[in-house]
Amino acid sequence: MKKSSIILISIVAAIAVIFLWGTSGYNSLVTLRENVNSQWANVESQYQRRSDLIPNLVSTVKGYATHESSTLEGVVAARAKATQITVDPKNLTPAKLQEYQAAQGQVSSALGKLLMITENYPNLKADQNFLELQAQLEGTENRISVERNRYNDTAKEYDKSIKFFPRSIIAMFCGFTDKPYFESEKGTEKAPSVKF
Repeated sequence: MKKSSIILISIVAAIAVIFLWGTSGYNSLVTLRENVNSQWANVESQYQRRSDLIPNLVSTVKGYATHESSTLEGVVAARAKATQITVDPKNLTPAKLQEYQAAQGQVSSALGKLLMITENYPNLKADQNFLELQAQLEGTENRISVERNRYNDTAKEYDKSIKFFPRSIIAMFCGFTDKPYFESEKGTEKAPSVKF
């Protein structure tokens, strides 16, 4: 074979190897990104589940605690605000995630106040419907925590993958960007002080 034929075959083989490597790297990044998007949907699903439980919980408490209207209105308002904030996982930025997390934190705070006032109503605490709703809400809060952790783990794997060389080259040219993480709410890093 001629020297020029060998060079041509070598060039074509090198281009084929680079193309296959690039395609494989791109496809794996797409898979990781879609895993993050899917996990984000799981997080939203659990927040939606909590949101769906709130009207039933509020109406059950309302029947017993009619003069606690400001607390009930606070829960309804926080829920309404939280359900208005939607985040597209493809455009998930730290600022958007923080806004979403803040709205969900307001719902958690309002629910906490609602559950605290129920201590003043023994009949409510004994109501089977309320007990079931409270158990479902507690289970949902646990599910939210689990899904947030899974989201963070998935986002971490994706973020690592787009930063490691040589995939970072593909990520840079194809527009793959970091995904933000859920963070603890401010003040939770300190244990509450208990005084007797």
